[in-house]
Amino acid sequence: MLIPVRCFTCGAVIGDKWEEFSRRVAQGENPEKVLDDLGVKRYCCRRMLLSHVDLIYQVIKFTRPA
Repeated sequence: MLIPVRCFTCGAVIGDKWEEFSRRVAQGENPEKVLDDLGVKRYCCRRMLLSHVDLIYQVIKFTRPA
């Protein structure tokens, strides 16, 4: 759904890096280089960004209006 604010394993803040990561990867950059540039060093944090599937736009169709 939404990218978690913190890594589930180590607790490092990763939510603020998602927009730039997804934008740069969509433009064709290598995800490994983007994560290195963003300063994401731990493999648990890298996993959080690499494996995230953005489903919010598919799920929001089924919500009720407020």
